[in-house]
Amino acid sequence: MYDVAVIGAGIVGACTVYELSRLDISVCLIEKENDAAAGATKANSALVHAGFDPEEGTLMARFNVEGCSMFERLSKEAGFPYIRNGALVLAFSEEDLDTIGMLYKRGVANGVKGLRIIDREELLLLEPNLGAQVSGALLAPSAGIVGPWEMCMALIVKAANRGVSLRFRNTVTGIRKTTDFFEIEINGGESQVQAKRIVNAAGIHADEIMEMAGEKEFTILPRKGQYYVLDKSQGTLVSHTLFQCPSDRGKGVMVTPTVHGNLLVGPDSGPAEGKEDKATSREGLEVVKESALRSVESINFRDTIRNYAGLRAYSDRKDFIIEESASVRGLINLAGIKSPGLTAAPAIAWEALRLLESTGLHMAPRPEKNDPEVRAKYSEMNDEEKQAVIQENPAYGRVICRCEGITEGEIIESLKGPLGAVSQDGVKRRVRPGSGRCQGGFCGPKVIEIISRELNIKPWEVPLDLDGSYVLGGEEDGS
Repeated sequence: MYDVAVIGAGIVGACTVYELSRLDISVCLIEKENDAAAGATKANSALVHAGFDPEEGTLMARFNVEGCSMFERLSKEAGFPYIRNGALVLAFSEEDLDTIGMLYKRGVANGVKGLRIIDREELLLLEPNLGAQVSGALLAPSAGIVGPWEMCMALIVKAANRGVSLRFRNTVTGIRKTTDFFEIEINGGESQVQAKRIVNAAGIHADEIMEMAGEKEFTILPRKGQYYVLDKSQGTLVSHTLFQCPSDRGKGVMVTPTVHGNLLVGPDSGPAEGKEDKATSREGLEVVKESALRSVESINFRDTIRNYAGLRAYSDRKDFIIEESASVRGLINLAGIKSPGLTAAPAIAWEALRLLESTGLHMAPRPEKNDPEVRAKYSEMNDEEKQAVIQENPAYGRVICRCEGITEGEIIESLKGPLGAVSQDGVKRRVRPGSGRCQGGFCGPKVIEIISRELNIKPWEVPLDLDGSYVLGGEEDGS
């Protein structure tokens, strides 16, 4: 029997269990996939938005600004990459300049600090590679970029070290409310979890979880966005995150550096053909490319190393859904978390705690214990520190991924702990082998070999990513 069961191990669920782990209660995290960050958290823009875009008075506006202010502290506490690089909303016409004025007023009303409207002359001092049509911009210095996978996993590991139970490969197939608690059916009756409260953070499946427990209170309507990831040769073209001025055609395509030195371009926006539709299209990517070249004409798309598509959890409401269910007392819905959901997630978690407390759940702080310190990552050590690590464990002296300089020791370490990787892409999300220019063409086979050896499974049993997605085929006799 848990005090709280959180369903969904994306960024909202991760932030929620992280904050719940500060309390003297029992908590479990339930996730249907084999790893965290497997949905929208895996494929998004990786941005920390300043908060000038959401309409004044909405939950999106409130939690965007509150969440943005929390990233610096959280990144230090949990040890994930975050850079406050600032954002620019570009204007290409007089109409755009009027829109920028409106965004400035909205941002001030939302509580965004440091906003300024700047002309082309000042703009080019900040970003000399901008296109010839750019006439001015809104500068938002509080905006930033983050590693969403690393953030999600770091928070969950911290929570697990504080006692949160992790239950992966646990698909919720039924929920029954008794007088005092919930019975959560797992994998069609294979097992059951009992909890006094539920936090529904199931992303694009949040409407299904709600309907299992009670009535159909909202519908999730996923929308798809497609992206380009460009090599680090393009990563220094811009230093700020560049947005295009919103228009009747949409918000436009962004161009941004990433925390790892690449350039990220996208997304477009369109309806998804179901909740598993993550396919890219030539037509959609061409729209992204043409739009991005308006902002920065010198982007060399021949240096593209990856395309991907992500799904956003739009709902049939205009705002975030952050509330106790109207039909089932004790079930807290954190749903419809579209952009700026990643930014808002830390603040949404605090609101989830407030909602849980309002249901009568006892929320005393857990007894004071010293959290394990965040270890310095090998890639961030100086040469002297690296030599000391190699002396202790020679595996850190064997480079496996040449593009990113990732060692065997780092890969082995990513497979251990309460949230160790179980797939090739799981290792990639933690320590980045296969994220460079060759996209695993060189290191991929060796990574599979290491996973096979360390997890004591056959090479053809190593998933590429989610269960059932294999890189190799084979039989027990090795054929």
